[in-house]
Amino acid sequence: MIYIRYESATPNAHGLHTGVFGLANVLARTGQLTTADWGWWRTNNDWLDAAYTDPATVDPSLFDKTKNPIVICWFKETATHLLDRVPGYLDLLDRYGIGWVERRTSNPGTVLYEDDVQVLTRPADTSG
Repeated sequence: MIYIRYESATPNAHGLHTGVFGLANVLARTGQLTTADWGWWRTNNDWLDAAYTDPATVDPSLFDKTKNPIVICWFKETATHLLDRVPGYLDLLDRYGIGWVERRTSNPGTVLYEDDVQVLTRPADTSG
């Protein structure tokens, strides 16, 4: 299985690479999006929220920084119905000058959560 992630090209202040949805969410929540882009973002976030499980609703401790200091979210390559939405987010980031990269791996780290479309992992080089 290949796992796919889209994330910031440069690390944030904490040394982490924010995922593509997080990057778009920051643009929206800080009022940087045009009205049209905000509408597109809202519609697509709502669609994605309905299309797959939020792992935090299954296991709220996944994002507990004391238990899991770093959690990385990856799509499975078979989640094409979800991955088909990503280019729109990448276009949005491009319009606002936000650099991003695509990562692919067969070894995303220690799996903390898995379902039919995604895995959440602890990277191999962190403790916790």
